[in-house]
Amino acid sequence: MKLSYMRELDEYPTGGRRMRILGMAVLAVLIGSYEGQIAPVVPLMLKDLHMSLSTYGTVSALATIAGALASVIGGRLTDTVGRVRLLIPFMLLTTVCCVLMTTVHSPTQLLLVRIALSVIDGMSLAGTAPIVRDFSPRMGRAQAFGFWTWGPVGANFLAAAIASATLPLFHDSWRSQFVIMGAVSLIASLVIAFNIADLSPRLRGRIRQTEHQALATSERADPPRARELLAHRTIWAHVVGIALWLVLYLTLSLYGPTMLGESFDLSASTASGVMSVFWVLNLLTVVASGRISDRLQLRKPLCVFGTLATAVVTGYLLILMHRQDVSPAHVMITGALLGGAMGVSYGPWMANFSEDAEDIDARLQGSAWGLFGFTSKAVAVLVLFAVPRVVGHAGWHLWMVISLGCMALFLPASLLFHGPWRRTSPLPATTGAAAPEPGASD
Repeated sequence: MKLSYMRELDEYPTGGRRMRILGMAVLAVLIGSYEGQIAPVVPLMLKDLHMSLSTYGTVSALATIAGALASVIGGRLTDTVGRVRLLIPFMLLTTVCCVLMTTVHSPTQLLLVRIALSVIDGMSLAGTAPIVRDFSPRMGRAQAFGFWTWGPVGANFLAAAIASATLPLFHDSWRSQFVIMGAVSLIASLVIAFNIADLSPRLRGRIRQTEHQALATSERADPPRARELLAHRTIWAHVVGIALWLVLYLTLSLYGPTMLGESFDLSASTASGVMSVFWVLNLLTVVASGRISDRLQLRKPLCVFGTLATAVVTGYLLILMHRQDVSPAHVMITGALLGGAMGVSYGPWMANFSEDAEDIDARLQGSAWGLFGFTSKAVAVLVLFAVPRVVGHAGWHLWMVISLGCMALFLPASLLFHGPWRRTSPLPATTGAAAPEPGASD
């Protein structure tokens, strides 16, 4: 049997076959994100490796920087080499990195292995968002990207659940978790390899409204150039805007339980419970808002509404930080609303970014998402370095004010995004139409 990732499709798949390929892309980002999860065993590693928390933070930041650079390179390669031709081999290599983690006995060895894993993960996962774009026409793209976000978020639950269930069986050995990760990665990589496929370059250059209706086809003879993306202010608005938006998101992702515990005097388990509710509602709203966005074919209004709602709830959380005796239930409800509000924005934004890059050159989706991967990891490095220093000098309240300010600045950036503010009449079928001129809608 020939592995499906070694062939390209010359006809656009429809129905169940298309959904299966999309499912494999979501599975790939889930497993790739799971392999990078180290939080459940950090306390055990700190003790076993005689490593301070600050040293661990430096290791994580350096590995993230390496992953950011790999995302840009991987994104570009997915446009030239192909999506899954890069995805499957690098997913298999992550299995090796997971095994290598079991041989770590010092912070230096940890740094080297984590850098290797970040680079390989950055290269492999760079193709997952472009695959979602390739196999999700515009009528269903926001919802498809909503499911894509289940990978990074679901990895938090997967890592925590597996660690909770298996650590006692292995006498709290943190190395056991990386053996499990390696086994899961190997099995998932083989499943994905036999069930995924890539589009031919000709089909990747086509813009689709539905499974059967093409809006435009790129027939340009010149090779795609990634620098064309950066020549458009719309792409800069997306990159800067999402970088600002992610400051709050990554703060909650990286430091949420710590912030809640210190700000409201919550136990570790209660703070984790608040964040669990945050993520559950976030997972629900990111898909629901994507479905609404696809039905209305509107992106920007939902991005703005979700961001405004996030700003309001964050402001209320800041008020609670100054109050005494705030009940855990009160904090949990506020956290759930915050997670739900953030979920409203993200799926429609991903669809908007994909479509705006598509209108410049449909052949540059990998490069566009590689740029997004670099941006998100760069912000993560900033948060990893800045939060301990700001909080150490002025407390969590000031950092949350900074995060709220960054979130607010996303709103003027969104004014430069393309797309309508209100629902318009359906577009006529234009199969095989000429591709939009780059910058035509600037």
